[in-house]
Amino acid sequence: MCGIIAILPIDQKNPLPSILKKMGDTIRHRGPDDEGYAFFYSKEQQNKPNIYGGADTPDDIFQSNLPYCPKVTMSGDENNNYTLALGHRRLSIIDLSPTGHQPMSYRGRYWIVYNGELYNYLEIREELEKKGHSFLSHSDTEVILASYAEWGRACLDYFNGMWSFLLFDSEKSILFGSCDRFGIKPLYYWINEKNYIAFASEIKAFTDLPDWNPILNNKIAYDFLIHGILDHTDETFFTNVRKLRGGEAFLMDISNHNKVIQKYNWYIKPKIRYKKDFNTSTRDLKRSLHDAVKIHLRSDVAVGSCLSGGLDSSTIVCIIRDILSTSESKGKQENFSAYSIDKRVDESGYITEVNHYLGIEGKFVFPDVNDLFKDLPNIIWHQDEPFGSTSIFAQWSVFLLAKKHGVKVLLDGQGADEILGGYHPFLCIYQGDLLLKGKFPRFIREFIKSHHLYGLPMAVQMRDVLYFLLLNSELGRRVLQVKRKKIIEPLWLNNKIIVDNPSLPPQTTLGDNPDYVTAYCHFSTYVANLPALLHYEDRNSMAHSIESRVPFLDYRLVEFLLSIPPEYKLRDGWTKCILRKSMKEVLPEKIRLRKDKIGFATSEELWMKNEKKVEFRDLLMKAVNSSHGIINDKAIQLFDKMTSNEIIFDHMIWRILVFGLWMDIFHVNIDTDITREYSFNEPIIS
Repeated sequence: MCGIIAILPIDQKNPLPSILKKMGDTIRHRGPDDEGYAFFYSKEQQNKPNIYGGADTPDDIFQSNLPYCPKVTMSGDENNNYTLALGHRRLSIIDLSPTGHQPMSYRGRYWIVYNGELYNYLEIREELEKKGHSFLSHSDTEVILASYAEWGRACLDYFNGMWSFLLFDSEKSILFGSCDRFGIKPLYYWINEKNYIAFASEIKAFTDLPDWNPILNNKIAYDFLIHGILDHTDETFFTNVRKLRGGEAFLMDISNHNKVIQKYNWYIKPKIRYKKDFNTSTRDLKRSLHDAVKIHLRSDVAVGSCLSGGLDSSTIVCIIRDILSTSESKGKQENFSAYSIDKRVDESGYITEVNHYLGIEGKFVFPDVNDLFKDLPNIIWHQDEPFGSTSIFAQWSVFLLAKKHGVKVLLDGQGADEILGGYHPFLCIYQGDLLLKGKFPRFIREFIKSHHLYGLPMAVQMRDVLYFLLLNSELGRRVLQVKRKKIIEPLWLNNKIIVDNPSLPPQTTLGDNPDYVTAYCHFSTYVANLPALLHYEDRNSMAHSIESRVPFLDYRLVEFLLSIPPEYKLRDGWTKCILRKSMKEVLPEKIRLRKDKIGFATSEELWMKNEKKVEFRDLLMKAVNSSHGIINDKAIQLFDKMTSNEIIFDHMIWRILVFGLWMDIFHVNIDTDITREYSFNEPIIS
């Protein structure tokens, strides 16, 4: 896990090489163990770039005779007539020796800066060695380079892992960029129309560029403030800053004056439908989960786990116990959790149940509201963009706890809810789908079972099913557009500044999916939900120089679970049926049959209404004043009504608050005239 940066000049007005170094320093938290830089010049000299180290480059790397290891540090006076500049910040996880240094080269022709892990790198390496490839290192980085040398851009199909990288073929002047199937590891780019294109693992690195001018992306801001969604497109909160989405890549000939980045979807989601019976599927899932967790444990440093006490994280830690009990290397199992004094969101009972079951003493932290106020500016800075609730602070606290205990890698349960239909709204989707298909007896059964299981009033359940039906029809969306006018056009938001056409949240269609449950699982995985959660996870973990791994997003597991029938996931009012069945005798029954969902929540409502009401109100007033008129004083009135119990508590207040503070911290401006956006496929210079 690392941080990457790059500058691709368009004309000769290049930023000074020292700017690349400064960008790297800004994201030092992503890789404090090592740093490196490579500057490529004319095409005739591209196979012999100038390479440099920095203050964090270990001495043994400077002393190494490896062709890609630097001999000197950057002075700041280097030649700035380069055609490409690559920079890297390393968090050493696999191959801790100098041979793992980046930028890394292969055969003197291929160069790479890479962030992530290939979990099947040992198997790929063995296959490449049979084809005649030899290696200088024991890293997965060199395996990527050799794979590209062997298979070209088709190498991506061989990879099982999380990654973003920039790979340069110095012989052909081709820059190849890629992101893993689900966008676990980020890669952003900012196009400066006159001078250059910049790439980075985090947006904050662009703030060091001399021409940086942060302008608000109005549509993305609207979607966040009103609908609570982000990372659902390739756009960001910053106009002209975009990102590679999961499964995307690009090729660019940097010798071409008309620089065009040809972005394409390298990952084509399979359309296979799984046809085995439920019991066979359960056994297949158990085997697949075991294998996914096992390869996610590959590391040369200590590995721990996040444990919330929910079904997903508990599944991972219990499988780890089984793996370690049969492994030759009896590694120490460490779990890290968040507790709460608010019993409504406290999961300590479930966490303790799991840890006792495993026979270990877990580590835990009580996220404290005073620490939230102290750390909030730093959290916003690290997140790059606003975030939806204070649950991000709970996750932040858990990663901080792990860092204090010297653990450098953590496994987490992200992704399971999306691919398994684990959120409770999936029950309404399933029931609505049954209605649309005319399966009325099954609908009645599921409706009654979920009512008895969760105790929701039937009127509320029917309302939610009706909302799903309306949302998924053209006429229904027109009705909702009128009925929900106060929601999509709230009085506290200045629509004249932020958006011309207030709208309902983005929605999926049935498309070629066999049912709406599968359609919404795809939508949640690739668009609406998971990308934002992965964003939060990446920034929170990397802020503390920790690599976070998500075994449920092993692509083989995802493809399998997205291919099974909906009744394998949802049945008799239960969610994640196939996972619950497969984990029988693996998980404690109290966890396996747990019905509620919390997941690193905080006492946000309690904090705002009681403990820190005045302080939150003051922060909200500051946020309103920092929003350039986007938010008005009616947001304060909304807060007062919410905290006095006149209206139901809503996380919208937090979104307003953090949005305004984010604008202040990143010095974001607004432009009522829509700033030109650059397509990733259009020429930068014509």
